[in-house]
Amino acid sequence: MNKRDYYEILKISKNASSEEIKKAYRNSARKHHPDVDKTSGAEERFKEINEAYQVLSDPQKKSAYDQFGHSAFSGGGAPAGNGGYSYGGQGVNVDFDFSNFRDPFEIFNEFFGGASPFGGSTRRGGPKRGEDLHYEITIPFEQAAFGVEKKIEIPRYETCSDCSGSGAERGSKKTTCSTCAGHGQVQQATNSILGQILTNRICPSCHGEGEVVEKKCPKCKGSGRVKNVKETEIKIPAGVDDGDTVRFANLGQAGEKSGSYGDLYITIRVAGHRDFKRAGYNIYLEQSISFTQAALGDTIEVPTLDGTVKLKIPEGIQSGTDIRIKEKGIKHGNNRGDQFVRVKIITPTKLSGKQKDLLKEFES
Repeated sequence: MNKRDYYEILKISKNASSEEIKKAYRNSARKHHPDVDKTSGAEERFKEINEAYQVLSDPQKKSAYDQFGHSAFSGGGAPAGNGGYSYGGQGVNVDFDFSNFRDPFEIFNEFFGGASPFGGSTRRGGPKRGEDLHYEITIPFEQAAFGVEKKIEIPRYETCSDCSGSGAERGSKKTTCSTCAGHGQVQQATNSILGQILTNRICPSCHGEGEVVEKKCPKCKGSGRVKNVKETEIKIPAGVDDGDTVRFANLGQAGEKSGSYGDLYITIRVAGHRDFKRAGYNIYLEQSISFTQAALGDTIEVPTLDGTVKLKIPEGIQSGTDIRIKEKGIKHGNNRGDQFVRVKIITPTKLSGKQKDLLKEFES
């Protein structure tokens, strides 16, 4: 069965603004929420709406979808590991994993502040995805050119190993919340000039779950998560540039109630190099030569990222000329940029009388 177009699902144009996308989601999600829409297939339509919103509300995911359509989700287009999509461009290198979308009811509850807009109970008791983490690291020029594997330590929340994220002590049972009678919400009465107004709010005792544990886990104090420092090895791909961000799936915070882990986003800062300047995937080196070498030509040694190589200077070369050395630049995928050696001719400042006469003879 072919998947429907995300723009068609939300009934918006491809040029819709972020506010228009949010408004379209709000209207569609309210209309087709299973608590309201009792027709056959309502829950599937609700999930479809949330899937469309998760993609179109994220600028980078939206760009990937606009370029590759649904194939970005199934490994088509430019495939990455685990059913994901690798999006690379000037100033960005991000890997998207579209294989797992967030729970649609979680998105809905966040959108409406946790309270049901229909006056009934909301579905808050399920797992909640963990928060993403964002860090910045600085790497040498050479590591950006060739890629590197680095060991890092990440302070984060992890799922409690004693209670597996439930927050309950082993053997302890969950009981119906006495405050809200298991509804997850309580009614609050407010007096106004129009009379008494009843509003629903999240139960303060069970936090919307409808259940409470008899005894909390002593290790995590009932939170289901514990603070830890995770040591892991990350792979920074060759070709990253200063300011690029790389995503590492499931290295963020642990989710609540045994929810999935968030992701880790690392922004790369690339240190400058003593000899080389970078422009895209090419690198540039300024090389000084003498007036005689420029006039007569020569073979000199120049540095590259792979070590020293011999370079032929053609006779009569002019200052500012670039000499290309193929595939000595920045690696990117299976390709590599070039190195350009920009010649700078050093004009002699102290000449003997004989040298001056020779130059004058050359001019005549």
